[in-house]
Amino acid sequence: MLKNENVICISSIDWDFIWQGHQEIMSTFAATGNRVLFIENTGVRMPTLRDFPRLKKRIANWFRGIGGIRKERENLYVFSPLVVPFPYSHIARWINRHLLMYVLNRWMKAMDFNNPVIWTFLPTGLTLDLINDISKKATIYYCIDNFSVSSSLANKVRATEKKLIKQADLVFVTANELYKYCSQYSSKVYIFPFGVNIENFERVRSDAGPMIPDDLKAIKRPIIGYIGGVHKWIDLDLIKDLAQRHHEYSFVFIGPLQTDVSGLSDIKNIHFLGPKAHTQLPEYVNYFNVGIIPYLLTDYTRNVYPTKLNEYLALGKPVVSTNLLEVNTFNERHGNIVAVAKDTKGFADALEKAVSSEGGANILNKRVQIARENTWKNRIEQMSALIEAAIKTRQHDRDLMWKENLVKFYRMTRKRLIRLVVGVLLVYFVLFHTPFLWFMAKPLKITETPKPADVIVVFAGGVGESGKAGQGYEERVMYAIDLYNRGFADKIIFSSGFTYAIKEAEVMKAIAVSLDIPERNIKLEKNASNTLQNVVFTKRVMETNDWDSALVVSSPYHMRRLKLVYRKNAPEIEATLTPVPNSLFYGDEEEVALRHIRAIVHEYLGIIYYWWKGYI
Repeated sequence: MLKNENVICISSIDWDFIWQGHQEIMSTFAATGNRVLFIENTGVRMPTLRDFPRLKKRIANWFRGIGGIRKERENLYVFSPLVVPFPYSHIARWINRHLLMYVLNRWMKAMDFNNPVIWTFLPTGLTLDLINDISKKATIYYCIDNFSVSSSLANKVRATEKKLIKQADLVFVTANELYKYCSQYSSKVYIFPFGVNIENFERVRSDAGPMIPDDLKAIKRPIIGYIGGVHKWIDLDLIKDLAQRHHEYSFVFIGPLQTDVSGLSDIKNIHFLGPKAHTQLPEYVNYFNVGIIPYLLTDYTRNVYPTKLNEYLALGKPVVSTNLLEVNTFNERHGNIVAVAKDTKGFADALEKAVSSEGGANILNKRVQIARENTWKNRIEQMSALIEAAIKTRQHDRDLMWKENLVKFYRMTRKRLIRLVVGVLLVYFVLFHTPFLWFMAKPLKITETPKPADVIVVFAGGVGESGKAGQGYEERVMYAIDLYNRGFADKIIFSSGFTYAIKEAEVMKAIAVSLDIPERNIKLEKNASNTLQNVVFTKRVMETNDWDSALVVSSPYHMRRLKLVYRKNAPEIEATLTPVPNSLFYGDEEEVALRHIRAIVHEYLGIIYYWWKGYI
């Protein structure tokens, strides 16, 4: 059995979901001295409304831990990550990769959780990213589903699954069809169907007079029982037909409802008792007369090995199943221990036979013995032996290949450095030696022909254009004075809430007065600290003075955002946008300086931020 290792499990289900191999294997590893981090499902499809309860629980679980990680039991930790729910978006994948690695790196460092074995049930692109980002002893892929046929969206996972199979040190599968599929891409594929925790079932079977669960006491026997999720792969038409043929049977389903069963709600002898703790399942199975596996025959169920099969057998119960490929394979190994029906009549006949003669001691013991051959303990010991061998092989290969790996590392580093230098040079050339920057700047610039207005409104620069305090406002003041002297308006408003040694608005006024603008014709707005406040606060000044129209002076870059802000926040103002015609910070489109780049980037970021905040 694997011992004293660190194990990261990338799961395809959540820890609190129906107890399956995911939890069983990792709990066993934790119990045998390994430290386990169980990462809950990060998704193979986009969530829908029916996933809301699960998402709500995920958020609650995230808050239960630190950064989403909580200690579930000795040696076992559960990570409930919050991710962007678009598993096939490259942007979302990049974001999720960095979000998860941020938490994982810090947790692994704090826990001294080095060189783990990575065991994944999930073959998504995000899984590949995590595997590639973590230094590890070995990678194990346990393929338990054919994701490409489970849903239309899950089909998109096929490409990343092929990559995972090729790079994994070991690939475990649960079914023969999955073995054929994975063997196309790897020679290290082994069949390990899900097993049974036989101890829980033998405890109930050996108890004298085991307790009957309360919700079974009122249900008449014989009971035809099913344990597991009530999902879309169950043949509900078959169940309906069987229940109507046999009113004397009670059909009992133990497990969460994962599909619409309203078509069976009026049938009195069908009972859905909901999910139970996995430790309680033996008590329910013990009270069944027959266990059933009523699955539809589809491309998906061709790959399904029903875990419940061994759980029924562990308590000596007869089993009736639809004609599943894996059940037939099971029968070939174990002497047709399961009754397999090819149609509804065959299923009904098999039920009648099983109910009328559940079998004597010999057949009961045979069923139990078969279950003992398929225990989780046996499965995990065999898996562990393969993992330990894979770790040794990987270490041996690493020791032999250290020189080649070091050379490869330096080559890769050199390539990355060359790509970085080429990228920097390319960006430099595009920005400083092509018209690209001015092409990007043109949408920001709006210039309207000056016309007579009630007032000239001047918005100061603050630190927006140049990135330095006290630059930019001089040229705006000078242009406002020019408009004033040309007779377009006889009043000026200077708007700025910035203060350096002196309030910027006061400095602008002083410049204007020194150039013969009468002080009585100047109004100051000294509180605005951003473009939105410039517009809103100067609008109040204009309303106070009964002014309706304005020539708005600012930098050429600023005009697009001003237009959008006026449109939403001051539509009643007739604003004519008249930027400074020859701005130091806009440039002459012949020479690019860093201040030009800074100003353009600042303005685009400002527009995005204003849109995000709802200002425009």
